[in-house]
Amino acid sequence: MLSRKQRVWITIFSAAICLLLRFSGLLQPLEWAALDRFFRLRPWEAQDTRIAIVAIDEADLQQVGQWPLPDRVVAELLQKVSVAKPRAIGLDIYRDLPVPPGQQELRQALTIVDNLIGIEQLGDRSRVAPSPFLDRLDRVGFNNVVLDADGRVRRGLLYWSTPTKLHESFDLKLALTYLQAEAIASLSIDKNFQALHLGQAVFHRFQPHDGGYVGADAGGYQILANFRHPSTNFLRVSMSDVLAERVPAETFRDRIVIIGSTAPSLKDFFYTPDSASPLWGAAQPIAGVELHANFVSQIVSAALGERPLIHVWSDFWESAWIVAWIVVAANLSCRWQIVYSTIYVLLAALGLISITYLAFFQGWWLPVIPPLLALFAVSGLMTACNAQLQEEFKRSKDFLQGLIDTIPDPIFVKNKKYRWIVLNEAYCRLIGYPLAELIDKSEVDFFSPQEAEVFRQQDDLVFRSNMTMEHEEEFSDASGTTHLISTKRSLHRDAAGNLYLVGVIRDITARKRLEEELKRQTADLVQYNTELQLSEQRLRHLALHDPLTGLPNRQLFLEHLNQSIAWAQSHQLLVGLLYIDLDGFKQVNDTLGHDWGDRLLVAVSQRLSGCLRHSDIVSRLGGDEFTVILPAIPEVSVAEKVANKILATLSEVFALNEQALSITASVGIGVYPLHCNTIDSLIKQADTAMYRAKQLGKNCYQIAVAISSQTNL
Repeated sequence: MLSRKQRVWITIFSAAICLLLRFSGLLQPLEWAALDRFFRLRPWEAQDTRIAIVAIDEADLQQVGQWPLPDRVVAELLQKVSVAKPRAIGLDIYRDLPVPPGQQELRQALTIVDNLIGIEQLGDRSRVAPSPFLDRLDRVGFNNVVLDADGRVRRGLLYWSTPTKLHESFDLKLALTYLQAEAIASLSIDKNFQALHLGQAVFHRFQPHDGGYVGADAGGYQILANFRHPSTNFLRVSMSDVLAERVPAETFRDRIVIIGSTAPSLKDFFYTPDSASPLWGAAQPIAGVELHANFVSQIVSAALGERPLIHVWSDFWESAWIVAWIVVAANLSCRWQIVYSTIYVLLAALGLISITYLAFFQGWWLPVIPPLLALFAVSGLMTACNAQLQEEFKRSKDFLQGLIDTIPDPIFVKNKKYRWIVLNEAYCRLIGYPLAELIDKSEVDFFSPQEAEVFRQQDDLVFRSNMTMEHEEEFSDASGTTHLISTKRSLHRDAAGNLYLVGVIRDITARKRLEEELKRQTADLVQYNTELQLSEQRLRHLALHDPLTGLPNRQLFLEHLNQSIAWAQSHQLLVGLLYIDLDGFKQVNDTLGHDWGDRLLVAVSQRLSGCLRHSDIVSRLGGDEFTVILPAIPEVSVAEKVANKILATLSEVFALNEQALSITASVGIGVYPLHCNTIDSLIKQADTAMYRAKQLGKNCYQIAVAISSQTNL
């Protein structure tokens, strides 16, 4: 199969060619033909009864006997149509020159029929002036028609600009006259003159590259035509029947009446998308008056929200649409065999045509020929390349099979679908299946889901990283024996550019069992060492902590004090030591017993720990003596505050098993290095200060004497 890089390059190349063909205009005739086919395949739609055509056919010309029609005949025709009270009358006949007899009668008829719209032809050489009288009343619209290169009409004109005036088309004037009764009487155009708003519709101005067009003439204000299905046609009566008053008034009342020629001899005919060329015979055009009826119907229906206009995408979205189908073709062609990919491409082409047709039915003209061409071109190109690569792959596979069968280690080769394409005899012996059963299969077909998932993950990791990797795995062979293996995986590319995963296997079952035994013995040893360490930690804790309160004992107290002083020396800070002795504790022991005394000591230790900072260290030196180390304090007042807090906390009543006990404490404060230079002297100074507090009445604190005040240090 083609590599991902090859598919990407084919996709980019195809996209460039299709876009070049699209925007060079070479596909323009085919796009027009596809659009015309969509028009002819539309379902039947109801007749637009708002429009009636008064046709001037060959029989009418024979009856009148001349062309152009005399002014008197035109005047009589207008009067009889006007009597039926239509909303608008369109005269699709040039009246730039008088045609006697009846000039005065026609002038009078033009004055009376105030909803009449006449025509003119704009252009430098082909200009036909309007009726002077209608021109003065601004009741004239231009009659110009836009023809494509194949002679068909697919666009309509709404405005045309000349150096002296902005002209409205004949169809637009008729539609606006009709819509006045629907409370839609005004147009609004954006500042760039690119979007005309009328009722519920927005008539976007045609651009040179809209739809299937490339470099089209977008002069004036053009719109894409959405012709009605020819089977519906329009209500039509002949001029002779109107003049003979054989047409009921209801035929014209409250409608748009367009008067024009349908006689073949006058050659006022045009080809449209519906002018299909049958298998035998020529294409059938429509008369100019029918063309006007279509354009008027389109404007009125769109303004009233009954029928969509033809919309197109921008060049960017058209390009994205084409490229998207190229990607679809590339994916369909590379995922399956030639027969299946061809079927899927044909289904995709059918889906493309269906999507564009349904979009057209909703008023959108989407490119169909470039993506259709891309589907078949890309699929054909990729199919041809795949066929060549498959032949090269077969030759490479045969060569590789003969080579690896000579290697004693189990070896496998997989494609990007994770299937075995080459296996040596050693691999087949290892897992216990013959080569014929294994080839073009995968681990999923032979191993348990858990084992197969592990193999798939490792293969995928190598494919994604493009790196050689070695991994240990476990699997059960055909007889149920479990093997522990080490697989070294690496990627290799053949001469045709196909990428394969090659795996080399070593059976490490015996080695792994030995490693497991060593691990078990090591784990036992680690567990023994851990238990030994825990025992040592418990012994150390018992040696350094008071068994009753759990607070540090004298030995651990001295260690903490030594560490605090060393840290304070290096950071130029103070260390406070509070020496605490309980007042009246002996009386509790003597009156209530030692059990109550022990309970009281535990409660005191808990209160001391609870009222201090996390960094402060509480210790019990023995009996009812406690110490508090205040490391890293900035000044002596901090120690005083802590002492006050301790005195207040301990003076509160202790409730022990519903027995209320009250005691106080005496506190001595020593601060290093203000009151001493050594640990022993610091303890002595704090102890001395504590005894002074007892002598001064207890339940208070005293501060040691500063070094400068001592006579002997």
